[in-house]
Amino acid sequence: SHPVQALAMAREHQGPIHLLMTDVVMPDMNGKDLATEIREGRSTINVLYMSGYTANVIAHHGVLNPGVSFLQKPFGYKDLATRVRQTLDSAET
Repeated sequence: SHPVQALAMAREHQGPIHLLMTDVVMPDMNGKDLATEIREGRSTINVLYMSGYTANVIAHHGVLNPGVSFLQKPFGYKDLATRVRQTLDSAET
């Protein structure tokens, strides 16, 4: 529910974390910064960003770079499942 909670959960989790799905714009920390901090201890984690903001706002947060997995809100279960699979598969290549 909050980036600080996500950081704590990632630090405490003993096993691998295959995917971080994070909003781009959040209170106290943006999704890119959250991913950077989590990657310090888990460099192989895949990240899927999501947002309901416009592309201009997202670009300001540095997320719309080539090769970044992104899902525009609102989205349905099928779109979510497809993007998660694509994000996980892209790490295997």
